Amino acid sequence: MNTPFMNFDTRNISKELIELSQKVLKGAKTMTSVTDIDVGTAPKEVVFQEDKLTLYHYKNSNVKCSIPVLIVYALVNKEYMLDIQPDRSIVRNLLQHGIDLYIIDWGYPSRADMYLTLDDYINVYLNDCVDFIREKTNNEKIYLMGICQGGTFSTMYSAIYPEKIKGLITLVTPVNFDVPEGLLLKWSRSMNADKLAETYGVIPGDFLNNGFLMLMPITLNVGKYIGMLDIIEDKEKLINFLRMEKWIFDSPDQAGDTIRQFIKDMYQENKLFKGTLQIGDKNVNLKNITMPLLNIYATADHIVPPSATKPLNDVVGSIDKELYEFKGGHIGVFVGAKSQKELAPAIADWVIKKADAKGKKPPTGVPPTTPQPK
Repeated sequence: MNTPFMNFDTRNISKELIELSQKVLKGAKTMTSVTDIDVGTAPKEVVFQEDKLTLYHYKNSNVKCSIPVLIVYALVNKEYMLDIQPDRSIVRNLLQHGIDLYIIDWGYPSRADMYLTLDDYINVYLNDCVDFIREKTNNEKIYLMGICQGGTFSTMYSAIYPEKIKGLITLVTPVNFDVPEGLLLKWSRSMNADKLAETYGVIPGDFLNNGFLMLMPITLNVGKYIGMLDIIEDKEKLINFLRMEKWIFDSPDQAGDTIRQFIKDMYQENKLFKGTLQIGDKNVNLKNITMPLLNIYATADHIVPPSATKPLNDVVGSIDKELYEFKGGHIGVFVGAKSQKELAPAIADWVIKKADAKGKKPPTGVPPTTPQPK
């Protein structure tokens, strides 16, 4: 009996296996020639440090806006995603468009940081960075640009300290956590956050990273490595692939009490969106956000679905607010070609247009520039 398998040409199979073997061998030589995976190479300097946190100021001789922008990234990955490679860098793009740019590196928490809470991150660390920049640049208000969880932090901060924020920019930022889309949101609703924090103290970065990888298990754990064979002989493309791999697996550990509060208050009780959130002794009311808002969401975001991001515009008190649709995924917002051509210039244009040079005056009540470590 004749079957489809009997029609296979073994000569073609052998040829393909030989070609694949040759490609892998050439790729191995390419791999051995890669000595360093450089990321986050835009020139910058350390201007402020507190505990594990480091605040960087990017060097820019072409500043067109006197009011600086502070980038607030998520805790779960590293901020150099925004400057992952020279030709795919939202940071370099903003600098070229004349933005005075600062960025927070949250560092790598250790066992000593297990009891840090949202109060520490919002009312101490982020607040101290904002006040440092306000005093250093002689501005009463600055811009906040928050990414993913960092956007949630920036939204919380802007609601607590609206008098310090000139404008709020949020990118793929979850605000409404009670939506049917998004596997991560569903998982977190059923997670025992108390047991997680009590068991680990400081949550291993790999534990959280494995959860993200399982959102798209075939694509993120198998498909990309198969696809790597197509570029393994091209050193520059291979380096770009390895840059992304370095970022994906560079996952800082997380303070247990912070993760506990974020999961319970955000994912499980949706307190920020409902207006019942309290951070330390501060109530977080999104109606207090009255500054200009630029809210950016990605149409194909599998981590933060648009339904979790778009409602921010409905609950803030801002009259001047814009909802920006980016056709792409969560990571494409930062490294996609469209992001470089369209999104970064649009952000820079928005910042410059909203700036008001006449509003610049010395701030009052700003604490010392070098707070004592807790």
